[in-house]
Amino acid sequence: MATKLLLTFAICRLIVTVGLTLDPTELLLLGVDAQLSVDPTDVKAASLDFGLLTGAQPPLAVMHPASSQDVAQLVKAAYGSNFGFTVSARGHGHSINGQAQTANGVVVQMSGSIGGSGVASGRKPPYPRVWPQERFVDVWGGELWIDVLRSTLQHGLAPKSWTDYLYLSVGGTLSNAGISGQAFNHGPQISNVHELDVVTGKGELLTCSEEQNSEMFHAVLGGLGQFGIITRARISLEPAPQRVRWIRVLYSNFSTFTRDQEYLISLHEQPASQKFDYVEGFVIVDEGLINNWRSSFFSPHNPVKISSLEPNGGVLYCLEIAKNYHESTASTIDQEVESLLKKLNFIPASVFTTDMPYVDFLDRVHKAELKLRSKGLWEVPHPWLNLFVPKSKIADFDKGVFKGILGNKTSGPILIYPMNKNKWDHRSSAVTPDEDVFYLVALLRSALDNGEETHSLEYLTNQNRQILRFCDEAGITVKQYLPHYTTHQEWVDHFRNKWDRFYRLKMEFDPRHILASGQQIFTPTNMASWQ
Repeated sequence: MATKLLLTFAICRLIVTVGLTLDPTELLLLGVDAQLSVDPTDVKAASLDFGLLTGAQPPLAVMHPASSQDVAQLVKAAYGSNFGFTVSARGHGHSINGQAQTANGVVVQMSGSIGGSGVASGRKPPYPRVWPQERFVDVWGGELWIDVLRSTLQHGLAPKSWTDYLYLSVGGTLSNAGISGQAFNHGPQISNVHELDVVTGKGELLTCSEEQNSEMFHAVLGGLGQFGIITRARISLEPAPQRVRWIRVLYSNFSTFTRDQEYLISLHEQPASQKFDYVEGFVIVDEGLINNWRSSFFSPHNPVKISSLEPNGGVLYCLEIAKNYHESTASTIDQEVESLLKKLNFIPASVFTTDMPYVDFLDRVHKAELKLRSKGLWEVPHPWLNLFVPKSKIADFDKGVFKGILGNKTSGPILIYPMNKNKWDHRSSAVTPDEDVFYLVALLRSALDNGEETHSLEYLTNQNRQILRFCDEAGITVKQYLPHYTTHQEWVDHFRNKWDRFYRLKMEFDPRHILASGQQIFTPTNMASWQ
């Protein structure tokens, strides 16, 4: 009875706030398992994300679904109402610019509880189900990748492609792409999916794959949540390694650095013994960064100075590579690593190596998160800028941004690593540069209120704009990863030759623009304008 009263209260608030002309019993048909909460803690939490850049109004309510059917019934109610309300799926809340928020509708909290409504449904979304013989796992769209890993490791298996941070939802990363240092070899996470269950903007629950509803399948992967809410994903698995040899080497010459990175990713078709399993890198523009959380190899008791490696006080580049292995093959790992390193041209005295369990390597950023949280440096604004830069222009980017705009100060890691375009399925909605090799450049800065201008949110935001303006003026056709635009034309330019298909599928699967309105690609419509 208490649950039904709470649900009724939430529905009435929706009606009063939005001016809906629907019978409350329409939404009551959701049943008591579909938790629609207006608890202030739930609502406030759903109005925030990792970026802390938006001052979005809180949603009207938060749903804690127990099944795909719960999500479908909510979206169907929104689609069928006279004036409608928006529905946004939220995973772990790691968006930067409010992409998972909505001020005029319901946030579907896919990844467990974010607040304190205290309302228990008695049901939970299904746990990951591993199919050892077939080598895939079925997971709820809100499952965090760390929990997927834990489930598959019980069978000696693991997903092939990762993100650097595992406390992200499966549906969230698949709606973008999901990239890390394995992407050169296995492609992004969206290239390692067998099947999806998706709730469309009409409230239809579709199963899609290469063979079934294939157009929807490819549209949803990298589709920024515009066509449907992913409620189940079937993820490809491989035998899980036990340990990782993790290596970092330094460069002072950018062309040498990129040449070595590009050589390493060119080995993707070689046998496992003749290539690394992970290739990333980062840029060091000030001496403070070389000893920060991304550079944990460097002993704090013996800090490394840029000036000792680059006498002219320039920029340094760190190649980050890793090789997976099993304890049964440990006797050959030294020889394999040495053979690969001999072909690289890094600064000889700059090799830093460590060895660790596979799980610890994949979960390394979470450990850094805990340290930052303890210092109050995690829940701060994050004006991140993630760009795909074509190989042909990466040297121009280095000269204009790393050696120019950034100066010698930054407030967070700057990742840079190449990927092979042929590992990306062109049928997905994800957008990449039109070259065989392109780079991710990720400026992962944190805005701090510590009195230093270069750490302020205003300074870093302006610097991001300056970087984008430089790229435009220099003819560097970058593509934003985790894109954020505010005008229709910017979105059209972003998708370019994919836009017509993107728009057509939006009108087919979400004609009222109910879903993921926080992306600001389409404006939600009411029934009058829709008709």
